[in-house]
Amino acid sequence: MSISLSQNTILEDESVLLRPLMESDYKNLLEFSINEPDTWKYSLVQANGKENLEKYIQIALKAKENETEFPFIVFDKKTGKYAGSTRFYDINFEFKTLQLGYTWYGRAFRGTGLNKHCKFLLLQFAFETLGMERVEFRADNNNERSIAAMKSIGCKVEGVLRNHMPTQGSEARRDSIILSILKNEWFDAVKANLKNKL
Repeated sequence: MSISLSQNTILEDESVLLRPLMESDYKNLLEFSINEPDTWKYSLVQANGKENLEKYIQIALKAKENETEFPFIVFDKKTGKYAGSTRFYDINFEFKTLQLGYTWYGRAFRGTGLNKHCKFLLLQFAFETLGMERVEFRADNNNERSIAAMKSIGCKVEGVLRNHMPTQGSEARRDSIILSILKNEWFDAVKANLKNKL
């Protein structure tokens, strides 16, 4: 992994702190896991219930060991509470690309502006510290809330991969929408526009 993305990378502003996800964060996220199972309706990796949350964290940390992902836990400074999780994944330093996703927040933190603060910090780090040329986002094409959130931060829709992946707990397959932000777009307009929304 790049020296810029160290084991203790922390991103923060006045509203939010993102720090590396740890095994002990199980206790910080358990409340959502037990009480808000709908959070993972569109997710391929479920974290609903105690066992699934443990597996979710273990899978994320294994991918971090393999240097393909970097998961964060999200702490909302305004409420003084942990709010959810997000991560970089499919990290490719040679091609200077990565994906940003596996993002979820507890119900009380949705629509509060927290996501925009997180995305600003993550995108700034990806483009300005890691030197990425492209940050990609994917979602279930039926996940309207997630797609709207990605468009609102400045992502451009590239297309839809039809019948792309199996869905959780069913034989049905999902279409995946692909969105992205390029480095020049970040510096030309996306950064300033997103900063104005914070």
